[in-house]
Amino acid sequence: MNAPTPNLTHWQERCDMAAAFRWTARLNMHEAVANHFSLAITPEGTRFLINPNGRHFARITASALIEIDANDPATMDRPDAPDPTAWGLHGSIHRALPHARCVMHVHSIHATVLASLADSRLPAIDQNSAMFHDRIVIDDHYGGMAFEEEGTRCATLLADPKTIAMVMGNHGVLVIGPSVAETFNRLYYFERAAETYIRALQTGRPLRVLPDAIAEKTALEWAAYPGFAEAHLRELRAILDDEAPDYST
Repeated sequence: MNAPTPNLTHWQERCDMAAAFRWTARLNMHEAVANHFSLAITPEGTRFLINPNGRHFARITASALIEIDANDPATMDRPDAPDPTAWGLHGSIHRALPHARCVMHVHSIHATVLASLADSRLPAIDQNSAMFHDRIVIDDHYGGMAFEEEGTRCATLLADPKTIAMVMGNHGVLVIGPSVAETFNRLYYFERAAETYIRALQTGRPLRVLPDAIAEKTALEWAAYPGFAEAHLRELRAILDDEAPDYST
């Protein structure tokens, strides 16, 4: 692993974030130079790291992430100002929800298909989808791009600490968590679960939906599974260390 760049703090977190961006691109869950990941770096959560404006996920490095303050109204006047929708959505969430330490928003294919359905619920039809049982909020009132007003509205939907994902109707998906590892793991499994569900619907056959009690039991088991998310990210970083080590520069 490369040594930290001088004058940059939170180096481990920066490297974890850069790895998550790189792997999201490898999974084709990114979209052009849109979409954003952010990570709170202060206890109250208002100072956070986020990807720079216009940078492709496949080119994100640890040192490229910018540090901004959700309570600083001059942020968008900075020469390195973030994308306006990143400020609107992620700034609003970090300003209002200290428990949302890490926020990942994408327009991945299967999650966006789910968000485009009149009924955007994700039923617990397998072990992966059970991770999200009773832990998803659905936004049925898309109001346009996530500039500040829309971002503030979206943030209010995530107030329940039990919520770990939001299906953004007509838009995409947003996942929150206590760390980069946990949030990326949830993002990965949400897309997998959405793909399984969409493919199951395509068969036209009846779905085998888990009983609520078993789905909740499985969700709790996922949450308590020791070190799983951390191991997932650790292995992705090991692959990147071999194949694309510049992510940690």
